[in-house]
Parts: sequence; C-alpha cells; structure tokens
Amino acid sequence: MSNYSGMKTGIRNAVICDMRSDTVTGPDAAMRAAMATAEVGDDVYGEDPSILALEHRMAGLLGKDAAVFMPTGTQSNLCAIMAHCGRGDELIVGNTYHVYVDEAAGASVLASVSMHAVEVDEIGAVSPDAVRGALKEDDFHSAISRLLCLENTVGGQVIPLDQMKAAAQVAWDAGLSVHLDGARFFNAITVLGCDAKDLADCADSISVCFSKGLGAPVGSILVGSSAIIAKARRNRKILGGGMRQAGVLAAAASHALDHHFPKMAADHKRANALADALRSLDVGTVQSGTNMVFFTPNAGGHADLRAHMEAAGVRIGGQFPTIRMVTHRDIDDEGLDAAIAGFRSFYT
Repeated sequence: MSNYSGMKTGIRNAVICDMRSDTVTGPDAAMRAAMATAEVGDDVYGEDPSILALEHRMAGLLGKDAAVFMPTGTQSNLCAIMAHCGRGDELIVGNTYHVYVDEAAGASVLASVSMHAVEVDEIGAVSPDAVRGALKEDDFHSAISRLLCLENTVGGQVIPLDQMKAAAQVAWDAGLSVHLDGARFFNAITVLGCDAKDLADCADSISVCFSKGLGAPVGSILVGSSAIIAKARRNRKILGGGMRQAGVLAAAASHALDHHFPKMAADHKRANALADALRSLDVGTVQSGTNMVFFTPNAGGHADLRAHMEAAGVRIGGQFPTIRMVTHRDIDDEGLDAAIAGFRSFYT
C-alpha cells in the first residue's frame, strides 16, 4: 500500500504529534519573517533575486553548473527525465522508488518514457548487476536505455556512497545518464557524514526537496549541468511550473538550509527512540532508518490503533499492513513521549 494511504483523517482533535509524514510541517515565526521580507521579482523572466540566489547556492553546494527551482519534487523528477530522455526511450529504476511507484507514471504518461523497474536490495539499493541486466541491446525492436534513476534515502534507509557510485558507473560506462531522486538528500548526507557534493557526484542531475525534512512549505530544486538545466527549465514551462514572485518560497528554503538542516540529526534520534519503544512492546515487527519508522502489528487492528492514537493527540498513517511514521522538526520530545505513551496504553 502507498505511503500516502490514510494521510487525510477527517478528524480534528487537538494534535500533539503528527507522524504521517515530514511534509506536514508548518513554517515557524522565523521562517515566516524570512518569507515576509524576501526580495522578489518575476522568476519566469529570471528576475527574482531570492530564487536566483537559492539556485546559485544549491548548484555550488552540490558541485554542479546550474539549478532550477520547482514547485514539487514530482515535477522536478519529471523535468529531469524529460531532459535526459526522448519519447520512446527507457529509464531503469528501482522497483520501490518514488519515480516508479508514487508519481502516477508521469514519465510514461507525459514524457512517453518507458520505465524498466529492477529489484532493490534490503536497504533499497540498485546493484550494478541489476543495471547491467536491464540494459537493452541496440535493436530497433527495443526501447533505448537512456537513463538510470537512483534514490537516496529509500524508505528511510541510507545507501552508502560506494554502492551508489557502483550502480552509476555501470550506467555511465554504457552511455546512460544518471538522475538522483534526493527528496530527502539532506537526511542522507546527515547519516553519511559527507559533503553534499560527495552524494551529488553519484549522478548527473539531482532533485532535492525542501518541504520534507527541511521543513519549508513548498518547493524542490533540480541541479545539474547547464545543458540539462536549460532543458529542464523549458520542461518546467511545458508542465505549468513557471512561477512569478516565488522568492517568498525561496526565502523559506534558504532559511531551512541555514537553520533546519543542522538539526536533522535530532529527528533521526527521535525516530530511533520510537523504534526502540515499539520493539520493547514486542507486538510486531519494526524497521527504522533516518527519520522513518515502519511498524507492522502482529494482530492487525489498524483502525482501532489509529483511532486510539488520534484520541491521544497523535496522528499516524493508515497504511496496511505496515504503518509508516515519520519524525520531523515539528515533533519535539513532548510529542515523541505522547506517541510512545499512546502505543503503550493501546498494547498494555
């Protein structure tokens, strides 16, 4: 079941802790102040100073030539795919990756790009052999293998750099380009302990989301070579993603980079504490990584559990059989304690 199942509850009890996703964060007073004072201009004309500054900053941070600000991560990924591939080409992608599972097959529907999904390992990594086995011969009966789409993190799991680079190198050796869906890019580098450039070096283009762990209200950015970003900017226009005075959104993203990124490790610590508490109850299987916890109750009862947690002021997703919970900057120690207490009172 999709990670987005059961996101909308229809219930408006007092919420102490919302664990459905890290996309539910709201801008705090400091971020709102940064947005209110942002310098703005028409970004379609290339005249928004806050957008230009953010694009320049992110390109430099990831060691690429250029960047383009996008409304969403889904559009950012699709613009990249359209920049790398032509109609009738094929991309290779992990069978659990967002591009394949959760983006409504946009690559195929809107870009006419076929998707060849390959199995991933226990941490979500695509192996070099899987990439090699998916490559098509130069035969007019087949689609042309053009792009490898990687992801990091995957379901909260962080893929080591050497595994990322090994898969990418097979693609490069075969003449393919590589795109990285780095929706939670900064969660990944927090755990890897590396510079942003180190992870970005595993791909030709990288999509980074500001509205997940970083806690901005809207926006993603696509980073890559000047040629790819020029194509992606045109694709953004085709897909209706051109925005005008969008500097207010860039200001939120820049504020998040300055003030929220350094605190991401606290989200990971809270997720680990929640996972340990659930394991101590011994009522199901628990997996965790970075800011995500996946809980599969032994006895089911998902609806009752969800209602119990809602009554305790804690929102969890409605996925079945495995419930995904995500910690983020709007969950403090009080919220975490409420979630743990809610689970304990339900199961004891």
